[in-house]
Amino acid sequence: MATLKTRLTHDVCLRGCWLGLGSAASAEIAASAGFDWCLIDAEHGAFDIDAIATQARIVGPDVCVRVPKDRDWMIKQVLDLGMHTVVVPMIDTAEQAHQMACAMRYPSKEFPQGTRGIGASIVRASGYNHDANYLMEANQRVSLFVQAETATALENLEDICAVDGVDGVFIGPADLAASLGYLHDLDAEPVQAAIDDALRRIVASGKIAGCLSFDAERADHYEKMGAKFLAIASDVALLAASLRWVASR
Repeated sequence: MATLKTRLTHDVCLRGCWLGLGSAASAEIAASAGFDWCLIDAEHGAFDIDAIATQARIVGPDVCVRVPKDRDWMIKQVLDLGMHTVVVPMIDTAEQAHQMACAMRYPSKEFPQGTRGIGASIVRASGYNHDANYLMEANQRVSLFVQAETATALENLEDICAVDGVDGVFIGPADLAASLGYLHDLDAEPVQAAIDDALRRIVASGKIAGCLSFDAERADHYEKMGAKFLAIASDVALLAASLRWVASR
């Protein structure tokens, strides 16, 4: 079973690092730095499917992948590479969330709506047909996080959380701030109040709540609000800040 999925069901906050550089070296450094998890950001980072595959081999099957968009074929490619945890951005409705939940899973008695295409015998996820139990266990191994990043998503949050096959909801603070009219002010009180309220509602639904903040105090606050899947750093931000600090001395 995916160890990240198992750990996320426990009463502990797991803190991770966003990988956006597209560098195998930075992924290797981050993977050994002590984070609970790492996420390949294929929405904004410099990634194609080959770069994702390279980093997956370095970081391991617990690496998360944020796909660029809510498209079934993108999820299929990521899962066939052997990743278990997929984050899908910009999910505004329960209907979108349901489509993604179906794309994550093979059709089965437990999940007959599954739409994931079967090619297990020729892909990395099964060890190229070495894992004889892959097809039977794949649906239990995977986990889906959908991102609520707009005012519309917050309006539909309970319905999104209620979708079978959605394991958690991850708040996207920057896009949410823009959607609420605060493009240049992530710190605005209405934005932070909306995030706090959303985290409470996700936790109340029984789903795993996720969020992102590179500010240590705010990250601690989100954990207190119930976030269990918490991004606290990115390779891009850390490298940029460190180089600028050194150059300015």
